[in-house]
Amino acid sequence: MANTPERSFTRRAALAGLVLLPAAPALAQGKPRIVTVLGDSITAGLGLPRNLALPSVLEAELNRMGKGVRVRGAGVSGDTSAAGLARVDFSVQSDTNVCVVAFGGNDLLQGIDPKKTSANIDRIVGKLKARGIKVVLAGMAPPPALGRSYARDFAAIFPTLAKKHGAALYPNLLAGVGGIPRLNQRDGIHPTAEGVRIIVRGLAPVVARTLG
Repeated sequence: MANTPERSFTRRAALAGLVLLPAAPALAQGKPRIVTVLGDSITAGLGLPRNLALPSVLEAELNRMGKGVRVRGAGVSGDTSAAGLARVDFSVQSDTNVCVVAFGGNDLLQGIDPKKTSANIDRIVGKLKARGIKVVLAGMAPPPALGRSYARDFAAIFPTLAKKHGAALYPNLLAGVGGIPRLNQRDGIHPTAEGVRIIVRGLAPVVARTLG
């Protein structure tokens, strides 16, 4: 999730892709509902082909559940919560029904004050709600090595904001995947295709309930 030159290129390409991706055809049952996944390199699928990245796998699972959706990936490698706040208005298109907000990993890596992260995500969720978009807030569990007080304050961000905004909460995006070598790529941070499938198995029911 670090912002290397290579990932800076990925960031530019991803931002361009948000605009240039062709519109998806409607599903057989009619016009699909739109789920947008707003986040960083984990949601962008860094290191994976598009069809194995989180947005594509989530779309397939939700449609298997009969939800009739298209899932748009709006993840940009290297993004912190501040970067997400700066682009939420144009990265999440107006026809979005549900937005999965998944920031925090890069804030953790950079040791950003949890109060700043909380304020950024608070504003992201507030902006989406003001536009009539439902939110699933995906949390991030901090490793204990960061220090007990920092970890405690960071972990509290997500349930606190979900309660404040009445948003659905998925407490830990990397539940069942984080820290397990075989489920992560060589960097130990980004999930493998198998790791993504595990993430989606936990996340999809929360998104499905939010869709209604």
